[in-house]
Amino acid sequence: MKEVMIRLRMSTHDAHYGGNLVDGARMLGLFGDVATELLIRQDGDEGLFKAYDNVEFMAPVYAGDFIEAVGYIEKVGNTSRRMVFEARKVIVPRPDISDSACEVLAEPIVVCRATGTCVTPKDKQRN
Repeated sequence: MKEVMIRLRMSTHDAHYGGNLVDGARMLGLFGDVATELLIRQDGDEGLFKAYDNVEFMAPVYAGDFIEAVGYIEKVGNTSRRMVFEARKVIVPRPDISDSACEVLAEPIVVCRATGTCVTPKDKQRN
């Protein structure tokens, strides 16, 4: 199955710590949304997220950053689907230039990686 991607801007509402730092759990929420779309495309059902088996936070995320979260199904079992996720910072604010200035990064910055397993019960699978 091909990769699914969502992209959104982190807001001041997402900032949880001083300096407008965004809580790492926000990336896991994005991965959950990617997983839901992957399961709908695979099984015709939202399924259930069973567990993350690995999560790595690699760089800070701040309010104003644009994040793209991507994921794909690595392995399909009877009811389980092993997934791989990555979140990348692709645009950053530039308050040093002006209040509304932003910059598209030449190379995205990987901010989080994870792997996990989702389950779609047999009786819910339609595809």
